[in-house]
Amino acid sequence: MVVRQRAVVATLPNLIRSLRKECPKPTNQAVLPSLRRAFSLYDQINLIDNVPEDQLRFQRYTDTGFTVNGVDYEGSLLCIGNLLMSWAPKKFSEITPDSLSIFQTVRPIPEILILGCGRYIEPVVPELRHFIRSTGMKLEVLDSRNAASTYNILNEEGRIVAAAFLPYGVNLECRSFCIS
Repeated sequence: MVVRQRAVVATLPNLIRSLRKECPKPTNQAVLPSLRRAFSLYDQINLIDNVPEDQLRFQRYTDTGFTVNGVDYEGSLLCIGNLLMSWAPKKFSEITPDSLSIFQTVRPIPEILILGCGRYIEPVVPELRHFIRSTGMKLEVLDSRNAASTYNILNEEGRIVAAAFLPYGVNLECRSFCIS
């Protein structure tokens, strides 16, 4: 029995070496596709670092603005596909159909508008909700932190998506309770 074990131990490294030589080497080593879909949204793993240069990616947010593709932007932002522009509203009550009127002319029409309300999710007035529906878009209302993450995911999937973001630290006039 001992002789047999020595023989196995002596030949095992040679067997492994010969098997490695027989394995074909891959000829074209491409970057693997994103594995993001294999994890839940709650995992704290960043798997979308290899985003094409022409694609917008929100990397960070502050109380006064956002970092997009390594550039810091102050104030509210409006994104349509991979186009980024400054946006006039400074607080949620200033978001009106007029502030979103660009969506009446944009083609192709984004399938969804992600509205980042700042620190807290706010109820959307029926007039604004009706305007957004009339353009052919769906509406997703989130706090700005989650809105930026959702935008990144949908944009990375290649979907036509639009987003309107208020800074995360936007002052909300309805958040304090006063007794008069």
